[in-house]
Amino acid sequence: MKNFLRSLLLLSLATAPLALRAENLAITGDTIYTMSGTALRHGVVLVRDGKIEAIGAADTVKIPAGYRVLQAAVVTPGLIDAHATVGLSGLLNQPQDQDMWEKSAPIQPELRAIDAYNAKDPLVAWVRSFGVTTVNTGHAPTALISGQTMIVKTLGRETDEDVVNPAAMTSITLGANGLNAADGSPGSASKSPGTRAKAVALLRAELIKAQEYAHKRDGKDEAKRPGRDLRLETILRGLDGTQPFLVTVNRQQDIVAALRLAKEFKLKLILDGCADAPLVLNEIKASGFPVIVHPTMQRTYGDMENLSVETAGKLHAAGIPVALQSSYESYVPKTRVVLLEAAVAAANGLGFEPALASITLDAAKLLGIADRTGSLEIGKDADLALYDGDPFEYTSHCTGTIINGQVFADGPH
Repeated sequence: MKNFLRSLLLLSLATAPLALRAENLAITGDTIYTMSGTALRHGVVLVRDGKIEAIGAADTVKIPAGYRVLQAAVVTPGLIDAHATVGLSGLLNQPQDQDMWEKSAPIQPELRAIDAYNAKDPLVAWVRSFGVTTVNTGHAPTALISGQTMIVKTLGRETDEDVVNPAAMTSITLGANGLNAADGSPGSASKSPGTRAKAVALLRAELIKAQEYAHKRDGKDEAKRPGRDLRLETILRGLDGTQPFLVTVNRQQDIVAALRLAKEFKLKLILDGCADAPLVLNEIKASGFPVIVHPTMQRTYGDMENLSVETAGKLHAAGIPVALQSSYESYVPKTRVVLLEAAVAAANGLGFEPALASITLDAAKLLGIADRTGSLEIGKDADLALYDGDPFEYTSHCTGTIINGQVFADGPH
């Protein structure tokens, strides 16, 4: 383990940005997957001022003088991890760099990932070295309501410079991981909820409180208006759909309970995990909610006993929008990468292009950032990943990552 961590730390030194600002670039690729149409063979992407300036076949796009030329066998949009804890859970896997689990209370929507995110943690550079340019990251799914996620580029500058959306979603966990979030240690909250019924009851009560708070806050009599409540203000953004609820659910009864709550309160949900999804495909499809599929590298026990490498493919075949994630487990260094998840899904029913879309354009659509990233189109952020072969092949390497036109020589990995 010491040698493993040492190698990662050495890697982080090698993954420092080679430029302090965006460059004018010409990226040539034997194959360029734009995700906005058919793949280009022998194509060129021009980058100027951090944006995509032009894209097309090499014989139709002229490379201007002074542009730095980069070459790759395969070029894709920068990869997007739709649910992670990177930046809150650090590389060392030690108490001093683990800020993704607040144990003092089971309901804490007021916690913001942006207030804990460490843009300079070596793990940020580690995931970037595989072509990951954007992550939706935040507190782990280890409490009934664990906090708010943020969407951030993996540039490794200051957090406020890298952030795309400082308050993207509010994380809810139904099932075993959302029960008994407090650990009973001194200063810890009492162990509640302890059952699934209690968890849903607490959520319902919190939603009702938020509705009542809004009614009083908007009343005509200023004297009767309540003071600001950060918790309820966050819940209200979930109620009006401006900050959707990310609901981690794996057992089929928890999935159905989440859908029941959504119908009752007219909520906008993003379902997360969904190990039992094949058992309730019709219900999920009827809801219209997308799914961020569980990592296949999780252990298959408890709520995850029905985990399958085929889940993403089955959801896609049913017409349900999917994205992939690295997620979180407490017992290992946090070195999962969505590129590997997509490779497994591609080989087990999802197919190549849908798998690539699940970590590029489809993930961007789900996160509400498709106007900026997720595909290679003129005017979008210059976020690209460069590979020396098929990115889903184990023997291929990421030879470079570009974010907002800034080049990182992170490879080969």
